[in-house]
Amino acid sequence: MFLVNLRKAELDIVVTQNIESWRTALSSVKGIYLITDRSNGKLYVGKADGESGIWQRWSTYVSNGHGNNVALVKELGSASPERKDDFSLSLLEIADIQSTSEEIAGRENHWKEVLGTRNHGYNRN
Repeated sequence: MFLVNLRKAELDIVVTQNIESWRTALSSVKGIYLITDRSNGKLYVGKADGESGIWQRWSTYVSNGHGNNVALVKELGSASPERKDDFSLSLLEIADIQSTSEEIAGRENHWKEVLGTRNHGYNRN
């Protein structure tokens, strides 16, 4: 098992430099991740259930800053480019790369409920 807690700027480096050890590890698992907004304490729970696992999902955050999440798009929409530096990403739970989307969605829902991110964070679903 590996633990990950990266500031957004660190993740940007890992992905843009395509660091092989990180790519290999994060592409080999699916899972549930947590985004923490260090400026206000709000949380976002997300899932990585694509073919290339967590690497694939986190690469989206590097490419556009918000991962196409509705609340994060709104939060970052008119903010300065430096606002993205207030965020960090960590892993809550990893799963086998063969796990189904339904299994991963169930675990994501569990974490959203445990952490209250629908009422007090950035989750909208």
